[in-house]
Amino acid sequence: MTVDWIAFLTVFIAALTGTVVVVTLYAVGVRLLVTAGRVPVALPAEFTDAITVLSKSEIKQAAKRAAKAAKKNPLTQGQKNLARAGAYACFGLCAVAVLAGIYLIVPFFHG
Repeated sequence: MTVDWIAFLTVFIAALTGTVVVVTLYAVGVRLLVTAGRVPVALPAEFTDAITVLSKSEIKQAAKRAAKAAKKNPLTQGQKNLARAGAYACFGLCAVAVLAGIYLIVPFFHG
């Protein structure tokens, strides 16, 4: 059994490049979304066996802090809209990169 090291290196570089592209696009998208004043707030889930359960007042305070941070944004409405459009473009490109990777991995049989 022999290993085609050039093919292995090609796949490794392609996978590493794809990973860097997807993670970078997602990070830039989230950053632009926050810049646009749309802070993604994920409320914590309550589990019966959780070590730490946030109270309703703590959740309310977190939402209040996010709203206050959004009000402090010094950008004009046009700049916020541009940042939001850039964020959505980054998320779209991220989805395209993932779908392209799936297209390359999954074999398509033509009858």
